[in-house]
Amino acid sequence: MRVLLVEDDDRVAGALTPALTRRGLTIKRLASGAGVLDLVHEVDVVLLDLGLPDIDGIVLCRRIRAVSDVAVIVVSARGEVDDRIQGLRSGADDYLVKPYDVDELVARVEAVRRRRGERPAAPEPPGVIRAGDVSVDIGRHEVQVDGQPVSLSRKEFQVLALVVTARGAVCARDHVLNEVWGHRGPAESRSLDVHVATLRTKLGRPALIETVRGVGYRLGGAYGPAEEG
Repeated sequence: MRVLLVEDDDRVAGALTPALTRRGLTIKRLASGAGVLDLVHEVDVVLLDLGLPDIDGIVLCRRIRAVSDVAVIVVSARGEVDDRIQGLRSGADDYLVKPYDVDELVARVEAVRRRRGERPAAPEPPGVIRAGDVSVDIGRHEVQVDGQPVSLSRKEFQVLALVVTARGAVCARDHVLNEVWGHRGPAESRSLDVHVATLRTKLGRPALIETVRGVGYRLGGAYGPAEEG
């Protein structure tokens, strides 16, 4: 069984990796959220710590679930009931509080895989979404305008992807802030304004992202509804 361990603590990962390997699991480890979405289609289970240095684990769990049906087990020191509920509502299949017994962790991994094995095959990851002459490849994180590639930062791409995948529906400002920045605040709100302005400039399509004042953003009428294909 292929397991992706997302754990920033080297001591925890250093002890857990050989213990799981001895029990017959194949382990890949990442110390941050960067790169996780690129690997989820190559593993059977993700063991996800919530206290990552670059992104809140709850936000990352939602992003994993948006692109993959891979089994996710949160393994965290956050043990309050509200934390567990939030983790499960974000798409995790199970939640284990540190410290824990390795054999219990393995048993939970096996149980999740058994349950997952009874389900229909997972859908293919999202493909290319087109809005006029703008194409957004969700899986590859690539954007083209009139057939020419456009280089975007990670956050710029995430904002654009949220708007185009809404296919003309309004994408609430608070939703964008939560999904891309992980929380809402004055600094993040100003940053969102800057990112939207930069997107309009880089894409050369100022009408692509339409501001719905006081609510959020949507695909401009001339570009919608977006189509997948």
